[in-house]
Amino acid sequence: MTLIKSISGIRGTIGGKPGTGLNPLDIVKFTAAYAAYIRRTSKVKTRKIVVGRDARLSGEMVRDTVVGTLMGMGYDVVDIGLASTPTTELAVTLEGAEGGLILTASHNPRQWNALKMLDERGEFLDAAAGGEVLRMAGAGDFSFAGVDELGSCRRDESYGEKHIDAVLALPLVDVEAICSRGFRVAIDCVNSVGGLILPRLLERLGVAQVTRLYCEPTGDFQHNPEPLERNLSGIMGLMSEGGHDVAFVVDPDVDRLALVCEDGKMYGEEYTLVTAADYVLRHTPGPTVSNLSSTRALRDVTRQYGQAYAASAVGEVNVVAKMKETGAVIGGEGNGGVIYPACHYGRDALVGIALILSHMAREGKTASQLRASYPPYFMAKNRVELAPDTDVDALLQAVKAHYAGEEINDADGVKIDFPDSWVHLRRSNTEPIVRVYSEAPTQQQAEELGEAVMRLVEETSARLAAGE
Repeated sequence: MTLIKSISGIRGTIGGKPGTGLNPLDIVKFTAAYAAYIRRTSKVKTRKIVVGRDARLSGEMVRDTVVGTLMGMGYDVVDIGLASTPTTELAVTLEGAEGGLILTASHNPRQWNALKMLDERGEFLDAAAGGEVLRMAGAGDFSFAGVDELGSCRRDESYGEKHIDAVLALPLVDVEAICSRGFRVAIDCVNSVGGLILPRLLERLGVAQVTRLYCEPTGDFQHNPEPLERNLSGIMGLMSEGGHDVAFVVDPDVDRLALVCEDGKMYGEEYTLVTAADYVLRHTPGPTVSNLSSTRALRDVTRQYGQAYAASAVGEVNVVAKMKETGAVIGGEGNGGVIYPACHYGRDALVGIALILSHMAREGKTASQLRASYPPYFMAKNRVELAPDTDVDALLQAVKAHYAGEEINDADGVKIDFPDSWVHLRRSNTEPIVRVYSEAPTQQQAEELGEAVMRLVEETSARLAAGE
């Protein structure tokens, strides 16, 4: 059993003894602490909290526990049912709610679930706020309502359509151009809520043909739900047979977007944001932001338009903070997360799809032609499993010392910049691992750089375990 408390929320495997996994007792404790924090800090005073969830197998149990706890804390719950993360974020502001809880473990496998906590703006709590919720949960710093102050629950499943309305209302979403191209699109929604909302989005965008793969929201994921090439043989095989212009792949809560080209080759999830940003920058000059683990291509494309690029620490809340600080017109993360403030400050695959289809339609290019127009970088994404007693800080310090002669950024883990490549090591916010991302001019160079650093990490970890 695993329970991870971080900037990304409360995430764990289902079951186990209290304090060891995500079980009803822990769900009650963290939900109650969140509600008490929101009551104390929210500038909105409507006594409403929005709850949305993805389709994973534990979703009903987690929802019932969360909703009951919020009612017990005196809150009126707006249960929007099976809904994407960006849909839930938008619902918070549209409802005028004090906050929201998204019940999803994002890209994690089926045995995981999580509580993602939103403020009254529909944005994730920052590190300080999240830390205070954890303190309150640990101290039992909350109290439940009396019988006359109990909350209620109202079901409202209209927010998926309202989300689509918001996307289609964006000035840069060109429905007429998309209709005129007669696009044939395939989608892989990994048996979660994307299977409910993406077909409706594509229909309203005027896509001529939609081929669905794994769109039944059963929660029994037919492949590893992280939208990486090694997990997407089904949709890549479908695309290689011809007859489609592009494929879109999302994770279970629809905040990450990957593309497959018309020939069955991966577009590269790092280039989802680059492509959307290219389109936005053509029409809306301004700064861009991505995190330290994202491709240099966004920086290069931004500078081609004479605009400024800035990097943030990893984590959506950090990217959003940097975007607000710099006045960025678009930003996000290299994992396929597009954040477009004209819609809202959250990663949103629906926004990414609408912008990219508009870009393809106006440019008259195929997916592979569009991908070839961007600076060619290649990335390797690796991971090192952690033992429970691993001293990650000591491990990262050892790596930093080894590369002391290079340009180093330690704002979030350790990033080592070489003239034509980089490698970034950081503790995951969502899993008990160290992520090792590397980028270089060729895939082989990126893999070799990542492997060299992983060997150093493993050797250092062994020495630390031996007490050397």
